[in-house]
Amino acid sequence: MSSTAPANGLLFALGSAGLYGLNIVYARVASLGGVSGPAVVVYRVLLMLALVLIATVLIRRSLGVAREERVTIGVLGISTAILGLCYISSVAFIPVTVAAVLFYAYPTLIVLASPLVEGTRLTPTLIGIVVLALIGIVMVVGPAFGNLDWRGLVLALGAAAATATQFFAAARCRKTNVVAKIFWVHLIVLPTALLVSVFTGQLATPAVLALAPFAVAMTVGGYVLGFLFQIVALGRISATAAGIIYCIEPVVSAVTSIFVLGESINPLQAVGGALVLAAIVANILLERPRAAPLVPTD
Repeated sequence: MSSTAPANGLLFALGSAGLYGLNIVYARVASLGGVSGPAVVVYRVLLMLALVLIATVLIRRSLGVAREERVTIGVLGISTAILGLCYISSVAFIPVTVAAVLFYAYPTLIVLASPLVEGTRLTPTLIGIVVLALIGIVMVVGPAFGNLDWRGLVLALGAAAATATQFFAAARCRKTNVVAKIFWVHLIVLPTALLVSVFTGQLATPAVLALAPFAVAMTVGGYVLGFLFQIVALGRISATAAGIIYCIEPVVSAVTSIFVLGESINPLQAVGGALVLAAIVANILLERPRAAPLVPTD
């Protein structure tokens, strides 16, 4: 792998996290316009599959999976499907803010599991960065923990665990090309998206997307590009490094909501956002030695 790959991976991860942050805000706008979340999920998966098939023809990429990565691709697809199912379902039982805080515990899960999965050494610096980011996320989201249904808590934590699994699986798929990975993952996700839509009674014709065309375009586009960047990033950097970078996602969502939804950020949230940014900068500085160009010796 090129010595510049880790640096590029960090940039792709930042871009992906930022796009995901925009995506959730416009998903809210689309919902207010009458377009349900499950409907958006179904059509964005169908769009992703269509784009992948077009890309396969245009750039002549194979959809084959490296033999030694077939099981890992299966794990990646199943974890992505479980992630969507659990996170969407959790907010039926607990407030969105509480679900978000529990869900964004996944960077911590990644770091804690990394010694077993990736053989990463847990240094005091790395643990401190994760704690800093986690505290910042809690401050940004600002949940009100009260009258909580255990089912929502389990589902939200299940989504966090599925996300950690997704990151580890994606980081291990370095031989299968990006187009093939995206295709097979979404082919596995599609039945789950259809099941959720049918179960909730929110499966609709494509005409429903016209109720909020700009918001739908932003949320679908944010997801498509965000997922592409995520797969590219996780092929270049460790799951641990990426997990910390993705802590920027709720901060981007909070800032975007000010301009798009007219929401406001209180001083506590502002401090929390600063802590998350500080953790990300510290993580990038920690990763820089790995991304530094190799200097030939005499």
